[in-house]
Amino acid sequence: MFSLKRAAISVCTLISMILLSGCHSVPNPHIRQAQLQARHQWQKNQVLLSENSQLQQQTASLNSELQTANQRLANLNSEREQLHNRYVSLLNQSKNPLGNDLTKKFEELARLYPEFEFDPETGVSKFHSDILFDSGSDKLKSTSKQLLNDFARLINDPAASQFHILVVGHTDDKPIAHSSTMQKHPTNWHLSTDRANSVVMALSKAGVKETRMGAAGYSMFQPVEPNRNEASRLRNRRVEIYVLAPEAAVAGWDPETSLN
Repeated sequence: MFSLKRAAISVCTLISMILLSGCHSVPNPHIRQAQLQARHQWQKNQVLLSENSQLQQQTASLNSELQTANQRLANLNSEREQLHNRYVSLLNQSKNPLGNDLTKKFEELARLYPEFEFDPETGVSKFHSDILFDSGSDKLKSTSKQLLNDFARLINDPAASQFHILVVGHTDDKPIAHSSTMQKHPTNWHLSTDRANSVVMALSKAGVKETRMGAAGYSMFQPVEPNRNEASRLRNRRVEIYVLAPEAAVAGWDPETSLN
């Protein structure tokens, strides 16, 4: 801006010289030189004006890019905060969301059914598959009906009615061998998920709302101990039920958008 002012003053000075020289009959060479200088200065001024305009455009473009970058940064910070909140929510699931009274009732249920396990620290219930299913089958045994009904009664207790339930099936490391089983359950993936679905449907018949439940299968890949022998494989063949706090978001199950 200072250069433009100086250039403008110079042009005015030259023009004044030309006018004055005309009044005092300055020789033509001097007038010509002054005209050339004025023209040269005018051209410099035009270049400066053009450069100034380009600079303003570049500044506007950089400001726009800066605003876009700041918006992206704000979006990333928002996403990071959401991920952090979900991570904290998942960590909280390692704690028992049930109150003392319900925890005692589940412990009593575990004492009644030796092959049913309840962890008072996490609130996770475990059914050994042999108490629920025959080998290679997803059809519930008739003897498991009372256990599942008692479990449903506790889950439908007013103190537990706000909780969600995730039913997860597990198998041991033995592949599906019998052709009759393979026709319905080609892999351990199929068997683990089909068994989880069977438990969900049984709980639904026992009065648990389906909108509170989810089902998953982990095949052989989440053993509680190495598959060393038949005793360890028995422990790995299981169905687990996780009682989830209302605000928990697990495997895309967002309580804010899910049907209640």
